[in-house]
Amino acid sequence: MKAIWNNKTLAESNETKIIENNHYFPAESINKEYFKESDTHTHCPWKGEAFYYTLEVDGKQNQDAAWYYPKAKHPAKEIEGHVAFWKGVEMKE
Repeated sequence: MKAIWNNKTLAESNETKIIENNHYFPAESINKEYFKESDTHTHCPWKGEAFYYTLEVDGKQNQDAAWYYPKAKHPAKEIEGHVAFWKGVEMKE
């Protein structure tokens, strides 16, 4: 699976985990050059606190378009540290 935005591959892995129709990519599969830490955090009752990344590709930014759970709650431990996408990031096999 590939995560693509602004014609660049943000992440690529055959080991994604699918939760609530989102592909979660292992941390080592992301191209870190396109990711900047965000101050945004949200809370999910069963997954825990989500942290966000802003994507930056060729001078364009996609605010808070990727998220991850650094310390996922027990029911979501399989996605701890994995990164998921939204806001126009395309998933391709």
